[in-house]
Amino acid sequence: MESVIDGNNYGSHEIKIVDRGIISLTGINKISSFDDQEFLMESNMGIILLKGEGLEIIKLDTHDGNVKIKGKLISLAYIENMKKSKEESLLTKLFK
Repeated sequence: MESVIDGNNYGSHEIKIVDRGIISLTGINKISSFDDQEFLMESNMGIILLKGEGLEIIKLDTHDGNVKIKGKLISLAYIENMKKSKEESLLTKLFK
């Protein structure tokens, strides 16, 4: 079953992690924010929060919705409550 977010439909959604250092994702509709420690992305299966160290985009295909990121992966999660997550992330960054 395929899902649609904001009218975009990139087909299936897949995540591949190689040696905790290369993360390939398909079905990405939008990268909402990113830096070297955190990526917030909208996929056709929900919001994804990827955390790590030294993260950087090595491939971005906006036409097909493919993203490849390198760096040390610490966590990857699907976010159910976007507003709450953004508030917590901001507070966490402020009090580090």
